[in-house]
Order: sequence, then structure tokens, then C-alpha cells
Amino acid sequence: MPMNLPNLLTLSRIVAIPLVILTFFIDPPYGPWAGCVLFALAGFTDWLDGQLARRWHQQSAWGRVLDPIADKLLVATVLFMLVALNRMSAAAIFPALVILAREILVSGLREHLATLSVPLPVSRLAKWKTAIQMIAIGVLLVGDSGPSGLHVRMIGELLLWIAAGLTLVTGYDYLRAGMTHIGDEPVVVKEPKPHGVP
Repeated sequence: MPMNLPNLLTLSRIVAIPLVILTFFIDPPYGPWAGCVLFALAGFTDWLDGQLARRWHQQSAWGRVLDPIADKLLVATVLFMLVALNRMSAAAIFPALVILAREILVSGLREHLATLSVPLPVSRLAKWKTAIQMIAIGVLLVGDSGPSGLHVRMIGELLLWIAAGLTLVTGYDYLRAGMTHIGDEPVVVKEPKPHGVP
């Protein structure tokens, strides 16, 4: 894997996962706020590594594979911890499940389309979904340790429901775009024969 800065930033999101998990076991308000800050920094690296890779022409196959894996690991782990430690209401588990199911669906679809050399670019609406989703999770990490009277947990859960709604829309768009290629055969790249071999 090329050890350039964009890829290192992507790896830093994976390294941040156990650190964010650790904050769940630190007493409030320090633990929740530390978790929010670490998660926000990890989310910022997601934006930054893409910007740098494009600007410095350092886009690589490793980066394209590792970037979505790092994002999904981070989001899935934090959502799991929030549910496991009752840091969100029972009703908010539904949008969390919708988000995780969509991520698995799109990942599988992208993997299949990659064998067909068919790109599945990220839509503008999907970028909004990701932004709202990351803000929602950051707010939920603060939760009851936020300023009194602001109902921080309720705000976070509302944003999570909005992200889930956008998740359904964008997931359907990706599925509809990919269904036209579901029955296609994988592209087989033939290696050139050595010189002189018939």
C-alpha cells in the first residue's frame, strides 16, 4: 500500500476506533465529549484524505478500497456501542439498523460492479446523507453530557432519523443503477502472452 498522506489519514480512522470505544468507559462529561471530539476528527480526515488525494494526484486502488472500509467500521462500531450502552432510545435503533443495512447493500453492490468495471460514483445526496449521519453520531456521543435544556440526545436521534431517510433514498438510487448490471458477467482481463508464444 502506498504510504502517502491520504492513505495514512484513512488508516488513522481505523486506529481511532479503539480510542473512541475507550471513551465509552470514561465517566461523563469527559468521556462523552472526548468521544465526540475523536469522532469529529476522524470524520474530518474522511473529507481531508479525499481532497488531498485528488489535489496531489495520489489516488490509488488501496485508497479506494480502504476508505469506505474505514468509514463503515467507524460508523458501525460507534452505533453498536451507543445501542449496547443505552446511549440512545429503543426507537433510534431502527434508523441505526437502516443505515447499517444500506452500507452492507451498497458495499456488496460496489464489489460486484467492480468485477464488471462499472463505477458507482457517490451522489451529491449521498454526501449530504453522510454529513448528517456523522453529525448525528457526534451529537449522540455527547448525549446527556451536553448543555442542559438543549435535549442533545433528542437532537441527535432526530438527525439520525433524517440520515436514515436519506439512506433509503440513496440506497434505492444505487440499487436501481446497479440492477441493470446484476446479470452481467465479470470482465476477464487476459494477460498478454510472452513474446514468441503462439
